[in-house]
Amino acid sequence: MIKVGEKLPDVQFSVPTSEGRKDMRTAEIFGGKTVALFAVPGAFTPTCSARHLPSFRDHAAEFKAKGVDTIACTSVNDYFVMNAWAKDQSTGDDIMMLADGSGDFARAVGLDADFSKFGMGSRSKRYSMIVKDGVVQTLNVEEAGEYKVSSAEHMLTQLG
Repeated sequence: MIKVGEKLPDVQFSVPTSEGRKDMRTAEIFGGKTVALFAVPGAFTPTCSARHLPSFRDHAAEFKAKGVDTIACTSVNDYFVMNAWAKDQSTGDDIMMLADGSGDFARAVGLDADFSKFGMGSRSKRYSMIVKDGVVQTLNVEEAGEYKVSSAEHMLTQLG
């Protein structure tokens, strides 16, 4: 599992934008910026849709005020699902959606999980991290089934 002080691995995400799909590499998203990244096991799943993503959407202005350039959400879902979820959740320009369709990022940071018993296959664990210029500053990984330390509210306390 990636640790605080380590650089994020180089992977490609599919990102929904107002102009359509854009493929972006890690360096383009995280380089030279402070990013509040959170990961969910699946778009449209109960906790992810009812609590996790909305916590970041609802506190977006507070993140910006604390020096965060980008709030990003990643999930092992394809571009089309992440784009539909962004529209459903009215994220607008507040949250950059990072589709990790094949789970390359989740595996590369060692935060992948087997959700086969729920019929979901390989997914991402629920976590959040603050990343500055591609380097992990804080990392909050949830215990299975929990939603506490990866919330926007918890992350805001870490930003001071």
